[in-house]
Amino acid sequence: MIGLTLGWRLLRRDLAAGEVRVLLAALVLAVCAVASVGFLTDRAQRALDLEANRLLGGDAVLRSDRPIDAALRTQAAELGLQTAETLSFPSMLRVGSAARLGDIRALGPGYPLRGSFELQRTPGSAAEPAQAPPAPGTIWLTRAGAEALGARIGDPVGLGERELTLAALVVGEPDVALDFFNVAPRAFFHADDVDSTGLVQFGSRLAYRLFVAGDGRAVERWVAAAEATLQRGQRIETAADARPELRSALERADRFLGLAALIAVVLAGIAIAMAARRHADHHLDGCAVMRCLGASQRTVLLIQVGELAWIGVFGALGGVLLAFVLQLAIGHYLAASMGLAIPPAGPLPAVQGAAVGLLVLVAFALPPLLGLRRVPAVRVLRRDLGRAEPSAIVSALLGLGGLAALLWWRAGGAVLGSVVLGGIVGTLAVLALLALLLVWVVRRVRHRLRGPWRYGLANVSRRARSSVVQVSALGLGLMAILLLTLVRTDLIERWQQSLPDDAPNRFLINVQPDQLGPVRGQLAAAGVADPTLYPLVRARLIARNDEPVSGDSYAERGERAQRLAEREFNLSWAERIRDDDNRIVAGRFWAPDHSGETELSVEQNFALTLGWSLGDRIAFDIAGTRVEGRITSLRKVDWESFKPNFFVLLSPGALADFPTSHIGAIYVPAEAAGVTEALVRQFPNISVIDIEAILSQVRRTADQVAQAVEYVFYFTLAAGVLVLLAAVSATQDERLLEGSVMRVFGASRRQLRLAQLSEFIAIGLLSGLTAALAATIVSGLIAREVFDLPWRPDWRLAVVGAAIGVAAVTVAGLLATRRVVSAPPAGTLRALQG
Repeated sequence: MIGLTLGWRLLRRDLAAGEVRVLLAALVLAVCAVASVGFLTDRAQRALDLEANRLLGGDAVLRSDRPIDAALRTQAAELGLQTAETLSFPSMLRVGSAARLGDIRALGPGYPLRGSFELQRTPGSAAEPAQAPPAPGTIWLTRAGAEALGARIGDPVGLGERELTLAALVVGEPDVALDFFNVAPRAFFHADDVDSTGLVQFGSRLAYRLFVAGDGRAVERWVAAAEATLQRGQRIETAADARPELRSALERADRFLGLAALIAVVLAGIAIAMAARRHADHHLDGCAVMRCLGASQRTVLLIQVGELAWIGVFGALGGVLLAFVLQLAIGHYLAASMGLAIPPAGPLPAVQGAAVGLLVLVAFALPPLLGLRRVPAVRVLRRDLGRAEPSAIVSALLGLGGLAALLWWRAGGAVLGSVVLGGIVGTLAVLALLALLLVWVVRRVRHRLRGPWRYGLANVSRRARSSVVQVSALGLGLMAILLLTLVRTDLIERWQQSLPDDAPNRFLINVQPDQLGPVRGQLAAAGVADPTLYPLVRARLIARNDEPVSGDSYAERGERAQRLAEREFNLSWAERIRDDDNRIVAGRFWAPDHSGETELSVEQNFALTLGWSLGDRIAFDIAGTRVEGRITSLRKVDWESFKPNFFVLLSPGALADFPTSHIGAIYVPAEAAGVTEALVRQFPNISVIDIEAILSQVRRTADQVAQAVEYVFYFTLAAGVLVLLAAVSATQDERLLEGSVMRVFGASRRQLRLAQLSEFIAIGLLSGLTAALAATIVSGLIAREVFDLPWRPDWRLAVVGAAIGVAAVTVAGLLATRRVVSAPPAGTLRALQG
């Protein structure tokens, strides 16, 4: 208690004298940086989750092949959740004399709970949103379905025993899926019309869906309860089960936001460590006087720790309050620019920011204060005596241990935390060695220099210890900022490259071998690029390593493994691997002129799910004929490419004796939209899947994810600049003393500025170059191991980053030490020495 009481008095005195302001400001900035990034990350993640749920139709969906238990609806209502239901089944659609098997969906009241349909209500009109099902007596068709049936808005559409009026064409829909082999036109009508169609009877193939939406925690509770009651043929989907393109974008964004929080933690540690040393130096005289008056080491320590505790409380409160105000302003701007209703942030970022600030304060500020209890009383007479420093190794271990704990906590994954921590330790070691080398070189060449440049570089060697600390701190801070910049650039480029403007927006299904030439000719005549068409053979899995298998054989590996084993396989073959979206990760791919034993190349995650490995012999049944091959390679497939890909590829010649069809992807410009309708009229067996709506949804979500990443990046960058400024100002006292002495001996302000400029250029050049090199290497590791991105080192960006780092250190240093040239020498000397 005495520590807190006397610590409070000491804090009030230090605040009045200005001696503790740097440490308190550094702590406020640190907490503000961490909490602000946390607030923005939390709000952006909530907004992106809501946007992903728009593509799902709700926050969670229960899919079932049997009527859904009413208890689940009751439980959702008790949790305050909204619910909606749909019923799907195949049936014939009739328009005039045309008839096609359709994918029919009956929509209940309230559907969709998230997102909306995009409808074209009149021919040639722009699409408009609709957040309610069709009115009773009407029906909606997808644009591709209407083309296949030759239907126009206003036409009667026969469905079972009813005729419904075609009221609109669907160009975008929630709960959208891309299935290459379910090409039936989709139709939507009101659930109240189901009974009148006479289509739901005993033995009908019905698919039931129950959608829920509401408070996130309530949804999680409902999902957990529903999963405990799932039966065969039932599964629950959330945004985590969205399309791979969206899921990948969201996962990478989440990792980047976590990385931004890590960088804020690193910068916080730098600023507080630098400010804490200055704070401890200011208390040397006071502790010496207390020792002369009989204070024990324990009492001195309690007082210093008490003041540190008060600093922690006020710094944490101030940082959280400032972060809350900033995130309100930035959140409103972010919501307007992204076009999203961003939910308010929860309290967790405030708690995390305060906890991080306090932990960093303890890890980096406590070690210097431990030395104050051993300040010799004779320092009252001999000012040259400093404090007895605790072991440098102990201090370093305490600081790094605290930083490691923070990184591990905020990383959300062992790989990201390990890579960042390893990069920090390695960078610190290199920076310290280079700083010592700089000191050694300057000592030997400074006598050859003249004027202010000599004095500036002399400061580097004269304050060797401070120079090493400052180079290490500034270099580490620059490395953290450059690291975030490089990773952000990789992510944005990846999202931009994954869906270029000419990405395929139509899929051709069931093209026969004798139609390949005419199809290519007709598409070329319409100005459509020559499509790549892939052969396709349908098969069923029957054996692995000569042991018969079925879906039940994979029961222990989970429901997904069972579904994969029971489904029809779509086999294809290729002479060479496609380099743009397929990569061999194990084994070897066959040569183009391969002959002999049949070989298989399997997608790695598919093989992992089924427990397949290199060397396994897999057998398929194709129209009653057994085809067997050995797995010789595993592939990593980029499912974000929107190109046809296959779980299993066979070597050339293995399927030559079987009838095949072909599948391909093409890009159809808006002005040539009628080419696919003409193609279907000429070749009725060919089915065309229009995925323009899916592409639009994916692009919109990816753009919003990129915007969220951009804003969090810029905010973290601004916080980093402020923290670097605080770190540079930590050596202000020494510079004020030296500047005052030089002013007394006749140095002009211009000479002082040039001396400071030369010192900061040397420190900035060393820090910036090392930081750029370290950031490039660490960003490569993060890109490959965390974000699963190909790494192409951009040395030009690293050089530019190094130059910016030099400029930033120089400008920050000059700003932080501007008092050196403006403060009266006599007053400064009295304040610092008396």
